[in-house]
Amino acid sequence: MIDTYKSYPFWRTRIEDIDAALDSAKLGQVHVMGTSAGGRTIRYITYGEKVDYGRTANFSSACGARDPKYYADREGKRPTIMIIGATHGQELEGVAGLVNLISVLETGKDLRGEEIPAITEAFKKNNPRLVIVPLYNIDGRARCVPDSMVEEPPESLRHHGQGNWKDGSLCGWPECKMIHPIKEASGFLGSYFNDDGINLMHDNFFAPMAEETKALLKLVDEEAPECVVGLHGGSNSTNELLQPDYVPTYIKEGVFRLASDVAARQTARGLKTHVNPVKGEAGYPPPSFNLTTAIHHVCGAVSSTYESNEGLLANNKFTAEEILLHHYCLFESMLNLAWRE
Repeated sequence: MIDTYKSYPFWRTRIEDIDAALDSAKLGQVHVMGTSAGGRTIRYITYGEKVDYGRTANFSSACGARDPKYYADREGKRPTIMIIGATHGQELEGVAGLVNLISVLETGKDLRGEEIPAITEAFKKNNPRLVIVPLYNIDGRARCVPDSMVEEPPESLRHHGQGNWKDGSLCGWPECKMIHPIKEASGFLGSYFNDDGINLMHDNFFAPMAEETKALLKLVDEEAPECVVGLHGGSNSTNELLQPDYVPTYIKEGVFRLASDVAARQTARGLKTHVNPVKGEAGYPPPSFNLTTAIHHVCGAVSSTYESNEGLLANNKFTAEEILLHHYCLFESMLNLAWRE
């Protein structure tokens, strides 16, 4: 295990780093979202005034009335954007990106001491309401020993992420989802899960099991964001925005437009990239109705999961700085409202 903090001074992913970034904020407003299963406080930060979208119904009822404006009339109003870090507690790439994004918004420079004009100019130009949840699964993060998966072997990711069964074998992926909650079946509870062993990505969204899920969906409903992206780690995959399931085609097309804009920015910087096409109807076995899908059905957002390369000691390894720059491209595209037609 390398000393990430010594090797990459811009990489800050510990709970105390999140607290320091939020406690020192002068321009953003810091709020409490809720309390985790382990009793830890989940906080978030917002930039820009909250938007009154003139709501008269929830999103489902507004769609039943044949016009989503009854939930959120966005005409002529600033957009609301939400970014969520670390639904899985060892997927720390997005956390590092968000801590740097907060630094850019607060000081004009990231933790490398560099200005990121593409971000600051897009924020100034489009004047969004920006909601950042830097560390959603705070229980999982507290359980994760490494501060980064960069230069870690794949087995380390599986141990710290999905955990171990009682016989000591790695739970692995996707087998870690066979038992939910997994707590009583695990010998070592991985950072995928909150302290109750719930994978927040796969909660029962119609009767949420986790307080974290209830708190996040309540925040989503109150803010009515137009675009929401959850930041995940995807081993050594080439960074990509995943197409959501169980959503209308126009939402998938919005994700495609956003992904294409992100890819163009990444290609211009000499970074590897990948864009998923708009998907058709799902076959069998059916895909999960996961957190990304649930968020759309609460607020109507263009909702997606961003899978980041984690820099593991395996094929297609990205450097820590490349991972950061990939996230900057995503943030730039979101601030430029690239999902819109």
